[in-house]
Amino acid sequence: MNIFNKVTLQSMKKSRTRTLVTVMGVILSAALITGVITFGVSLMHYMANGAAQKYGDWHVQFPNVTSSFVQERNHDQAVDNTAFYENIGYVKLNGVKTPNKPYAFIAGFNKKAFHTLPITMMEGRQPKNDGEIIVPLALEVKGSVKFAVGDKLSLDVGSRMNGNKNLGQHSPYISGKETLVPKAKKTYTVVGIYLKPYFEESSAPGYTLITKVGPQGKADNFSLFVKLKNPRRVHSYGKTTAVNHSYVFNDDVLRFMGLSENGVFNTFLYSLGGIVIAIVMIGSIFLIYNSFNISLNERTHQFGILSSVGATAKQLRNSVLFEGLCVGAMGIPIGVIVGLGSIDIVISVVAKKFNSILYANVPFNLTISLPAIIVAAVVSIVTILISAYIPAKKAANTPIMESIRQTNEIKVQSKAIKTSKLSQRIYGLEGTLALKNFKRNKKRYRSIVLSLVLSVVLFISTSSFIIDIKQWSGESKEYNNYDISFATQDMDDRELLSLYGKLKTAPGVYQSTCQAIMDCSGTAKASDLSDSYWKNKGSHSQNQIVNLLIEMQFLDDSTYIKIIKSLGLPVDEYTGQNAKFISVAKVSEHFKDNKTHHVNELANLFKRSTMNFTITQKTNSKIKMAQQRNIRTKFVNIVPPGPTKTLENTPIKKSAKDSLSFSVIAPYSLKDKYIPADIKVDKGFTFKSKSPSQSTAEMSNIIKSAGITASYNLTNFSEMLEQNRNMVFIANVFSYTFVILISLIAIANVFNTISTNIKLRRRELAMLRSVGMSDRDFQKMMNFECGFYGMKALLFGLPIASISSWLIYKVMGGNSNFVFPWASTGISVFSVFFIVFITMLYSTSKIKRENIIDSLRDDMA
Repeated sequence: MNIFNKVTLQSMKKSRTRTLVTVMGVILSAALITGVITFGVSLMHYMANGAAQKYGDWHVQFPNVTSSFVQERNHDQAVDNTAFYENIGYVKLNGVKTPNKPYAFIAGFNKKAFHTLPITMMEGRQPKNDGEIIVPLALEVKGSVKFAVGDKLSLDVGSRMNGNKNLGQHSPYISGKETLVPKAKKTYTVVGIYLKPYFEESSAPGYTLITKVGPQGKADNFSLFVKLKNPRRVHSYGKTTAVNHSYVFNDDVLRFMGLSENGVFNTFLYSLGGIVIAIVMIGSIFLIYNSFNISLNERTHQFGILSSVGATAKQLRNSVLFEGLCVGAMGIPIGVIVGLGSIDIVISVVAKKFNSILYANVPFNLTISLPAIIVAAVVSIVTILISAYIPAKKAANTPIMESIRQTNEIKVQSKAIKTSKLSQRIYGLEGTLALKNFKRNKKRYRSIVLSLVLSVVLFISTSSFIIDIKQWSGESKEYNNYDISFATQDMDDRELLSLYGKLKTAPGVYQSTCQAIMDCSGTAKASDLSDSYWKNKGSHSQNQIVNLLIEMQFLDDSTYIKIIKSLGLPVDEYTGQNAKFISVAKVSEHFKDNKTHHVNELANLFKRSTMNFTITQKTNSKIKMAQQRNIRTKFVNIVPPGPTKTLENTPIKKSAKDSLSFSVIAPYSLKDKYIPADIKVDKGFTFKSKSPSQSTAEMSNIIKSAGITASYNLTNFSEMLEQNRNMVFIANVFSYTFVILISLIAIANVFNTISTNIKLRRRELAMLRSVGMSDRDFQKMMNFECGFYGMKALLFGLPIASISSWLIYKVMGGNSNFVFPWASTGISVFSVFFIVFITMLYSTSKIKRENIIDSLRDDMA
């Protein structure tokens, strides 16, 4: 070890507090970088495993190959696993509704193919021999060709030919050019219906029907699926191996390895990680840079003496860089261990939440990746070297005499430290001395202020990021006063009410409603509408006629009468053929937040409490006559049972300015009077349940056993809301963990900067005490300095943080309302003054305990 490195180590030992704080900063920085990278690797590993379970555990597919090609891949050293199915052939479908998909494609799976290419059964079971077959649900939903379990199929199986070229599933349908050449006649029994073949390309010309074959197929045309030992070679492997064959990548799995051909997803993935690491590096560089810059100030005299006896600029620069490497050697290994341990705890907390949202049967565990740890260590080293290089370069370029005399830090020009008489009157002697210190030593003053500004900006910006994540996670959350809904348009009332009687007996159900929804329209005079409505709609004339969309909701009579009684209204007046109806007509006056408002907090849409309307509903008849009905309504404050909507008629989420609700509630017994017979409307039920999942499962069995053939939607809203709550919980855990670590870096930064700067002023402060400044006046002066630091930092920090918060909001999409992090701003204001005061108190208490003579004689060498 050369003499310069020995001197550096001695200086680090002498300034133990500064060295310890710097090492702590490196530990925090390395821990945060390691945690971010390790969590990213663990999450991607979990998502890749989940995608493999759902979409198939393979990387590249060769859709039309021979048996010899399959055998070659089985013996390929780069291949980890293979699976294949026989391409048995195509069948022309009669009456199919998809012009670009006119065929059924029959695939012969063996046992290994069923394991590698997961099939989710909707009904029935998987085939057990080559005489049984399963069909996809998409064949009925999209193609309008329905096969039921138990059907016997006699199929003419053939090959798609374009001239002499044999076409497979990878080749889209070529209308008018290709022909189907028959090969054999096959007979199958339908034993099941499955959800979706994820391995089937969207452009494939045939719906995949699956049968079972033996381990050794008789055909010589296969679709091969290959899993590589090293997935990063998948693109080159596909090109070099395919030769004259086509190939398809499993992007659903590869995207979570960062290997997808989807450039947008890759850009988002790497950009998000890069932004987080950049934020950590900025905070860390500032902290460590200040440490080395302060170290340089302490050692300026020492560097001047070394330069005077022949030390070169390179040797001085290497001395500072050596200090950085020593700090890194102490801090980075501990930081890596702390980062791995911390993220393991966080993952263990949120693992169950992830499983409930994404993949229930895939464990979410900590994935320790050596390359990820190396990347974290390298990023930390680069952070330290960048932080050390700037002061190292400055040390090497400082003239020798300036270094020995230490005249480079404080340069006072004429009138530079002059203060006004007003400020002297306001602040007094102690405040004036504090203010003059800022003016004569701007470098140290700026260093502290910049540290505080960075801390404020990082904390508020990260808090704003958390708010945006919460809003993004909670966008789909809607207020529902029920747990389960059943909706249909195709069932007649007799069948519907019979099913309702069965479903409401499902285990756990304690409340239910039956209802029908009719969308219609009506008109109102501008003078009848409230000021709250026009506040968002703009100017209008008094005679203007406004068209309104009205939702007419018919509730089963027992539920309707309960609502009437709860409102204290006379039942006789609101039932019968000439009954008045109740209505909820509301508009929100303010759109400054995304919170769910109580109905009585919303403004009325109309000025009066009762109104008469003529509602209009068009029929589906050829004449297209408009059906008009007159109704009388009374506006009330209730939340009616949520409407049941089929998926095809679910309304698109409206913008804030269209946020109004106008619904008329009527008894179900009057439905036929207002809904024409030839109109299809949404009908169904809502249920409240003590155990929604169990109730939904039992309802599904009841519907199947009832032999319902009409299309319907059975939705467990409780499960959807639980998933949303889990997403918010996960966002909170990771966001607040990030905020805590960022805050620790910022606090360490401020503490290190202020405490060391106070230490560098030992002689100056000792001189003030030597001429008679009391401890009380001395503390008063330091308190003024605390105030000046805090006010200056907030003067710059808060506007920058506000702009940063707005930019983060826009980058995150800006679809919801911008919410400024007022709570975080208040915490920042308090924390700035608190941290500065505590640090100053700590530093000055040490100075007060020192002997004045020793401090005056100390040359800081």
